[in-house]
Amino acid sequence: MIDYLIIGSGLAGIGFAEIAIRNSKTILVLDNNSQNSSRIAGGLYNPVILKRFSEVWQAQEQLVVMKEFYSVLEDKLKTKVDFKKPILRKFFSIEEQNNWFAASDKVSLAPFLSTELITKKYSGIDSPYNYGEVLQTGHVDTAVLLEKYREYLVGNDLFLGESFDYELLEVVSGGVRYKDIEARHIVFAEGFGMHANPYFKHLPLDGTKGELFIIKAPMLDLDVIMNTSVFILPLGDNLFKVGATYNWKDKTDLATEEGKLELVDRIKEIISCDFEIIEHFAGVRPTVKDRRPLVGTHSMHPTIHILNGLGTRGVMLGPSMAKALYDAIENDIVLDAAIDIKRFQPKGQR
Repeated sequence: MIDYLIIGSGLAGIGFAEIAIRNSKTILVLDNNSQNSSRIAGGLYNPVILKRFSEVWQAQEQLVVMKEFYSVLEDKLKTKVDFKKPILRKFFSIEEQNNWFAASDKVSLAPFLSTELITKKYSGIDSPYNYGEVLQTGHVDTAVLLEKYREYLVGNDLFLGESFDYELLEVVSGGVRYKDIEARHIVFAEGFGMHANPYFKHLPLDGTKGELFIIKAPMLDLDVIMNTSVFILPLGDNLFKVGATYNWKDKTDLATEEGKLELVDRIKEIISCDFEIIEHFAGVRPTVKDRRPLVGTHSMHPTIHILNGLGTRGVMLGPSMAKALYDAIENDIVLDAAIDIKRFQPKGQR
């Protein structure tokens, strides 16, 4: 019998797998590669919601866990995945500048918003009002991370590449049984695929489609991440990842002409040079209306768990949410009520 059967190998799934392995637990990860939001994600980590100049929920705590998590993982995989890089917010008016400095006076935002105006001129961008700099930022190369971690799992016989059949899951004494696999616990980390899960499909997971580009812009000289209405992430060789759109109705991972036109318009608001679209792709993020993850244990089955709803901030949330679920299962540490799926149970059942 293994300790954990983990369904899904996106940011949530590998986050939990790694936490379990570091605690000397035995695992097996099963995935059919049907969800792609983690792979195509921009991978930015940013402790500030720039649209509203507000702090990301528990940002500092998440950053501490995240930095240690990816540092250890880089050593383990012998691959660089965490790239610390400034995020600049382009100002479009004096009023935006003033709002930035007012926000930087807030105690919760002071560690993350520089009070020094960035006046550097970047080729390909008109910036008469300059920039503000967000601190403690960067990006994780999610495609490389997931590829290398899956190679690690496969190389250690810890991975099954197949679809999960819910009808074959049995709750047995001391755990669960799936086909010929017996485990103390099962953790579902399926992303938007949760809607097919009979144990958790009642939870209000609301997928949000995002479309992104890879563009080529030889005249754009940018060595930082630009983040205004969209982000522009330098990849090298004059290539940049740009995103993302937000569509709450379309639940497919197909790139659309509507998304393309929206991204092109937003890019042109930020840069003034020509660019070529090299690749256009899309995915459905697992989001929740209250903007908090879905973490916890099934109300009727104490060996069935969920780790989902990381939304647009998976690289920041993933490690700390995986740790929180692991500690709840193994160490009886009560989950924060803000993330516990019990918040969606009727009051008399909590």
